[in-house]
Amino acid sequence: MAGPSDTVDHLTQAINRGDLETALALYETNAVLVVQPGRLACGTTQLREALARFIALEPTLRSAGDLALYAGRWTLRGMDPNGHPVVMSGESSDILRQQRDGRWLIALDNPWGAKILPSR
Repeated sequence: MAGPSDTVDHLTQAINRGDLETALALYETNAVLVVQPGRLACGTTQLREALARFIALEPTLRSAGDLALYAGRWTLRGMDPNGHPVVMSGESSDILRQQRDGRWLIALDNPWGAKILPSR
């Protein structure tokens, strides 16, 4: 079974070949592409237009290949040493690096997401 990095590799290859239909087929019907900060392409029609503009550049796109970004929500329920309930949750973002033996190991683990940014 193909994994997430395989899908990204297929997208990179399709863009490099100028194959709009194959690139588009790698997105869900209602997917969102951040074309530029603050500018979104939503759904198949807008994705097709955005990808076509990108492919028209005749780019050579390269993927790092050995890095992956994971984002997800988590919850933790437990007891502290005094027997009091502890409930925590967050939005995690982790960077993983593929090792020479094929395993993916965590290079950066941030279980707090954007909460690590200073308040304004």
